[in-house]
Amino acid sequence: MELEPVLKGKYPAKAHCAKVTSYIQSSYSAPENSVLYLEGQKTRLLEDNDEPQPFRQRRHFFYLTGCALPDCHLTYHLPTATLTLFIPPLDPASVMWSGLPLSPEQALSQYDIDACLPSTDLPTHLAQLALQSPAPNLYATGTEAEYTAAGNPLVLRTDFALLKEVIGEVRVVKDEYEIAALRHANKITAQAHRAVREKIAKLSSNNEARGSERELEAVFTERCIALGAPKQAYHGIFGAGENAATLHYVHNDQPLQGRKNVLVDAAAEWGCYCADVTRTYSLRGESGSFDEKSRAVYEIVAEMQARCMEMMKAGVAWEEVHLLAHRIATRGLLRLGILRGASEEELVEKKMSVPFFPHGLGHYLGLDTHDVGGHPDYEDQDEVFRYLRVRGKLPENSVVTVEPGVYFCRFLIEPVLSEEGRGKYIDRGVLDGYWDVGGVRIEDDVVIRQDGVENLTVAAK
Repeated sequence: MELEPVLKGKYPAKAHCAKVTSYIQSSYSAPENSVLYLEGQKTRLLEDNDEPQPFRQRRHFFYLTGCALPDCHLTYHLPTATLTLFIPPLDPASVMWSGLPLSPEQALSQYDIDACLPSTDLPTHLAQLALQSPAPNLYATGTEAEYTAAGNPLVLRTDFALLKEVIGEVRVVKDEYEIAALRHANKITAQAHRAVREKIAKLSSNNEARGSERELEAVFTERCIALGAPKQAYHGIFGAGENAATLHYVHNDQPLQGRKNVLVDAAAEWGCYCADVTRTYSLRGESGSFDEKSRAVYEIVAEMQARCMEMMKAGVAWEEVHLLAHRIATRGLLRLGILRGASEEELVEKKMSVPFFPHGLGHYLGLDTHDVGGHPDYEDQDEVFRYLRVRGKLPENSVVTVEPGVYFCRFLIEPVLSEEGRGKYIDRGVLDGYWDVGGVRIEDDVVIRQDGVENLTVAAK
């Protein structure tokens, strides 16, 4: 799959270092003579085994280097804007097993760095920095114990809290390279979703599907790997029937037969950047058409998403967009007769949409699927906002998911039916006709622009 031109260049590590530096100096008046220090993820073995654990680079480290190799370190010297990457030295004993590692010369060519040294030089490098007058402040994230332990001359001037907080804030607003990487991850994801739809068509006949959820997961994963994305952004959700009512269903092992629909929440990771896409497909034969009740629920969710996207632009409060989604869900459930006995305004006030739409409308997206910087408040006493992963106004060039849903989860809804104050607003007889719809969610990834949004997701709905 062809890359955008910007992705053929180097990852903008030094620009990210400068962005972090500017934030620290402007917001916290950090001394000019300061150093950023981060340690990448280490190679770790499986317990009682000589095989390595699956490797995932620390995201803050990747943000400042673009390097996804294990056992690396970085320093960024603020006065000279010098970014130094430390990589493992060549180990002759490991070459016969793993081949030659990346050399310092190759690293300089591949990464946006000023110098590359073997990691064995790191203690000396830090000690030399400490001898400067005045000695620099060291900003680390708390994972770098090996070289900031007691006795190291830098330890008295080390801040373990600020850097993690600052990187979390600056990662919210994406640059051109990051948006292109997210767009590419979405293109791969779209092809994988298409493969799932085609597989469903092959498995379906006479308004029923054969096979299992695991077959759909296998098809999805195969397409991602074949298209250059060997890692998934997260554990995919392939929930058929009532399994779709579990928000993070991960078993993916149940038969498709006898179920109406399947919810597929799965996406590729490319270049450490994550897509996040959900589609809900019918299992009723080659036509792929929903039955009447499923179609009615799908249209509610589609309206929730469309109306919310119309409202979104830089500076809009995410809480207000989330409330709009709840209002549309309430109106739709009232129209279907599932909610009853009060006006739309009264039902919104009583939060009657929450049992059917219990999660937040979306979250920031980037190096992590649930990306940093959203400032959620999981202790919020208002159940409408408790699981909202982003709070406050959306900044320009942030990337956020828009993922409304309507679910028929017995665990959440049946207790409400028994409540004296709210149970009367749900028509049990009508509701019983919707349990097997399971759940419908539609999710796209959008860039917040000054006057609207740019949708990065191209998977067919």
